[in-house]
Amino acid sequence: MSQPVLKNFVNGEWILSKSKNIGDVWCPATGEKIATVPYSTGDEVDQAVKAAKEAFWEWRCTPPLTRARYLFRLKEAFEDSFEDIARIMTREQGKAIDESRGEVRRMIENVEHATGVTTMMTGYCLEDIAKNIDCTAEPQPVGVFGCIAPYNFPAMVPWWFLPYAVVSGNTYVLKPSEQVPMTQTKIFEILGEIGFPEGVVNMVHGSRDVVNAMLDNPDIEGISFVGSTPTAKYIYQRCGETGKRVQALGGAKNIVAVMPDADLDKALPSLITSFFGCSGQRCLSGSILMPVGGIADTVVEKFKSAAEKLIIGDGLNENTGMGPVVSQKHKERVLGYIEKGIKEGADLILDGRNCTVSDYPGGFFVGPTIFDNVTPDMTIAREEIFGPVISIVRAKNLDEVIDVVNTRGYANAACVYTSSGPVAREFKYKVKPAMVGINIGIAAPMSFFPFGGAGESMFGDIKGHGREIFQFFTNKKVVIRRWL
Repeated sequence: MSQPVLKNFVNGEWILSKSKNIGDVWCPATGEKIATVPYSTGDEVDQAVKAAKEAFWEWRCTPPLTRARYLFRLKEAFEDSFEDIARIMTREQGKAIDESRGEVRRMIENVEHATGVTTMMTGYCLEDIAKNIDCTAEPQPVGVFGCIAPYNFPAMVPWWFLPYAVVSGNTYVLKPSEQVPMTQTKIFEILGEIGFPEGVVNMVHGSRDVVNAMLDNPDIEGISFVGSTPTAKYIYQRCGETGKRVQALGGAKNIVAVMPDADLDKALPSLITSFFGCSGQRCLSGSILMPVGGIADTVVEKFKSAAEKLIIGDGLNENTGMGPVVSQKHKERVLGYIEKGIKEGADLILDGRNCTVSDYPGGFFVGPTIFDNVTPDMTIAREEIFGPVISIVRAKNLDEVIDVVNTRGYANAACVYTSSGPVAREFKYKVKPAMVGINIGIAAPMSFFPFGGAGESMFGDIKGHGREIFQFFTNKKVVIRRWL
């Protein structure tokens, strides 16, 4: 059976790539090929950027409120196709359907937040900076921006950036992950029906060559990236060399601490979601569980018992609690980390290596895996695994927790469960990660707060969404006036 071939969206048209380099798109639950995606050429990237550049001036001169009205219509269209987007995403990415629905909701919330451009994009002024001289700072759009998106949140992550760039008066080129290109293809089908002017929003499928073509193109003013830390560093360095603005969000090794005074029974559901949601393939997932003091044995027992009850299966099944990982290659990578944990002496108390799901023998499943008595120097406590593999590092006190949090290099998120206000404040005050949860297992900022870490988890100074995102997509022109 032939598979659909995905097309690029350039200058308002769907265009079949001329590339002979074609990739496969897989259903992680069944292990079956479901589409093919072109690895587009550098020339095709340049054509998309050319279209975006030519569309820029007229779009830049369009009143912000008029630009926002496109997003109002887009929000309603997204609501109408809400379930379709979620189901396509689960089919190609593997996550449970409720997780996909939550992601689509977060995507739409960014569209909603971006419509506040008439308030968020305003500048400021001061009269009489000197005798009879006034001064204003006026944010102006910059030009063409681009996004290089990851596979783990194929709907939401590009929309941490795209709606803010466009509503600010810029034009855009998006490269979805080549592993999960169907979700953004569906989203762009919806977007294409809204009637954005030609060239304002463009999408080019591809892999490494498309990334490098975007980085090399002198007409792209800035890049937003989310992915692994090594690639984030590469993007950051290349953008520095070519003079582009950049926000590059990298990997994570998030620690979740449970203090002796925590209400464990109330905490447990969110702990399980933190560590095993999206099969551990999110940069806010808990990776290291640190029970503190005498509560450790109880935490380990209850956490393991709850993990064993997770229903593993096809994400489209409403009863599924955890789906597969995204690909066979990634499954092998995760299994490799489990072998490292065993080799380095951690106690494997829940083994997900031989996870099987009836009716889905070809799926890329890894079951919940828990190591106890992990030490901070072990590989599984230092490196990002991006799968459902949990390291339990037992701590004597809060100081040990903070020390482990602050020595991972990554500094994306950290969480603590406690009923003590002073403990919560000390934790928040001293840990390096930029997103902190207090009795919250996933410290995920909503669209109106900034998303991004610190240390090896973030390269650049302006993070995703939030108020500050308008600064990334605008340049403040300072005008000093004296009337003669």
